[in-house]
Formats: sequence, structure tokens, C-alpha cells
Amino acid sequence: MSGLTMGSLFDGIGGFPLAALRSGITPVWASEIEAFPIEVTKQRFPSMIHVGDITKLNGAELPPVDIICGGSPCQDLSVAGARAGLAGARSGLFMEQVRLVKEMRNADIQRGRTAFDVRPRFMAWENVPGAFSSGTPKGEDFRIVLEEIVRVKCDSVSVPRPDSRRWESAGRILLGADFSLVWRCLDAQYWGVAQRRKRIFLIADFAGRSAPKILFVPESLPGNPAPSL
Repeated sequence: MSGLTMGSLFDGIGGFPLAALRSGITPVWASEIEAFPIEVTKQRFPSMIHVGDITKLNGAELPPVDIICGGSPCQDLSVAGARAGLAGARSGLFMEQVRLVKEMRNADIQRGRTAFDVRPRFMAWENVPGAFSSGTPKGEDFRIVLEEIVRVKCDSVSVPRPDSRRWESAGRILLGADFSLVWRCLDAQYWGVAQRRKRIFLIADFAGRSAPKILFVPESLPGNPAPSL
């Protein structure tokens, strides 16, 4: 993945940019509205541009990047909250992330770029496991998340609810050879953090089938050991 560029939404203190740098990816810009996190990331990533409030951004006007990452506010999806879901003012900001991805890709297509060259090629989304069960009927919010991302690529596709009526902790969606989306629930305790902290990570590849290779890491790699017998 080295040589790629990234834009970070809901940036906080720069978790995604830090991971990007460690993977050979260049964080180009970040969107954040809180003063203290912005000051932190200005110190840590002095070359990264701060573009401000996501609701005031136009994806067609942002510097194009290969990857757009974002962990949209989770309060309305968390089982600890009032569970307003994607209709809530905070978690509903996910739709702004999708809007920016669409605007940037449409602008690149108008510039004459095609296939693998249309930016962003990748989108990453992170959120709480409560997203699997929020909404009416239960789990509807995660279905909407999947459908909105798939429709960046093909606006006529509908994503159905699973036959079991519940979302599994990992899954994938493939459309031919030029779109892949995967999600996986990971626990921080297996990644060098001294606490149990589960989060959904979702990767979409708008031009190929690389998403499963990115997220479904082989068990032999550090940080995800095979269970002992």
C-alpha cells in the first residue's frame, strides 16, 4: 500500500494518519472541529492540511486522495446511548463521509480518470459494534451503511438484510471484479492495548477485489495469533 495518499475525516488526535505513516501511506489532509485534537495533530503531522468542518466541505474541491478514512461519531449507535442511530445528529454524519467520497470520485471522472485511477479508490469506516443492532428494525442502520457505500459504485444496488436477521461480526460484498467491501469486528486487546475495546472496521475497494486481502489478515501475523489448542 506504500505510495498512496489519505484523507482523514473525524480525525481526532490522528489515529488514522499515524497508521497510514506506519504503512507507507501519506496523510494529506484531515477534517476535525475540536481545537485540542487539531493542535495535537499539527504537532505530530506538520505537513498535513486541516480542512475544517466536514459539513462545509466539497469533495470536488479537496485535494484528491487514494483513501478516505473516517470513524464517524458513535454516540447514537452505541448500546450505552439513546440509540438514535443514523437519524441522530452525530452518527448521521456518516452520510457526509459518503457524500464527500462521491463528490471526489465524480470530479475525478470528469477530469477523465477511469477505473483504478479514480480517487478515492478506497474508503475505510470505523465504529462501535452497536451499529450491528441499531435502527428499526433492529440492525437497519448497518444495512443502510452497507447500501450507501455500495451505491458509491452502483446506485441501483440494494443491500438486503441477512436471512438470520442479524449481522455477523465479519462479512463481505462483491460486485463483479471491480468492487469489494468487507467488515470485521476487532478487539483492541489483541492489538497491543491493555483493554477490551471492540470496533467494526470496514474497507471498500471501488475498483477491485482487494478489500478482503486488506482486512482479513492471516492468523500467522503478529497481533492476531491463532487460538491455542
